[in-house]
Amino acid sequence: MSPAALSPIFSVQALSKHYGASTVVNNLSFDIAQGECLGVIGPNGAGKTTTIRMCLGLTSPDTGRITYFPGGSAAAALHMPQDAMAIKERLGIVSQFDSLDPDFSCAENLLVFGRYFGLKDAVIRQRIPKLLEFAALTHKADAKLSELSGGMKRRLSLARALVNDPQLLLLDEPTTGLDPQARHLMWERLQRLVQQGKSILLTTHFMDEAERLCNRLLVLDHGQKMAEGAPRELIAQNLESEVVEVYGAGALSLADSPLKALAARLEVSGETVFFYTHEARPLLAALADHPQLRTLHRPANLEDLFLKLTGRQIREDA
Repeated sequence: MSPAALSPIFSVQALSKHYGASTVVNNLSFDIAQGECLGVIGPNGAGKTTTIRMCLGLTSPDTGRITYFPGGSAAAALHMPQDAMAIKERLGIVSQFDSLDPDFSCAENLLVFGRYFGLKDAVIRQRIPKLLEFAALTHKADAKLSELSGGMKRRLSLARALVNDPQLLLLDEPTTGLDPQARHLMWERLQRLVQQGKSILLTTHFMDEAERLCNRLLVLDHGQKMAEGAPRELIAQNLESEVVEVYGAGALSLADSPLKALAARLEVSGETVFFYTHEARPLLAALADHPQLRTLHRPANLEDLFLKLTGRQIREDA
């Protein structure tokens, strides 16, 4: 059975948040099923962080309802912020920035964090070897944080979030700042968690990460839901199937040339012209008459979708 066919383990209904005259989150609704990874993507200021903060009880919504672990029974459901403590006992959280204790070793970080959940030391110590193995840190059990790379610290943060065996993980840009090797290792670990039946809410700025990890995506902009669905379905529904990028001396002049009639849609960004089309062969043949230009022919991807729905303008952090 696909995750989408299962009952939600987490549900947000008609969530809104205003700061003065500014609407940061606007009537937002979504849910997550058991064993599903839902990705939330959007430009800076789209409302992602405020949404996560409301889901964690760190910010109070103006309107809306946040429900955890309904289990098919309204009586069994927990609501944020009323049931914050009971909810957090069953959550795993990885924030954008590490909050590991530099005075403790890897194993000690896990031990101390487990105590916050009221777990007995014997239970935590039994879990620590498996958590370190999961994070590929067995050889660093006694190492202090100063001895760890950035990727190791992020993996330790993920292992720490699992110490209470949570049903749902909220991961806020968990791979930011990692090199490609560390990112790929983190991806493999997150995919393993989903295969084990864990549910994940993931925010990310990496489109390849979102497409690789997420069963469904939620695209936010200006606090509103712009689109929701499986990555490849969203691409097929909103974009032409092929893209031809053209750059080099004289490329921008093509935007007002007869070649634009060979594309369904055209965009200009910097020194590059993007031709979006369902059939690229006539365009590529015409571009052969411009050997001074460089071209890249590729399938439409999630970044194209993101830019179409949210625009190409630079957003400052909000």
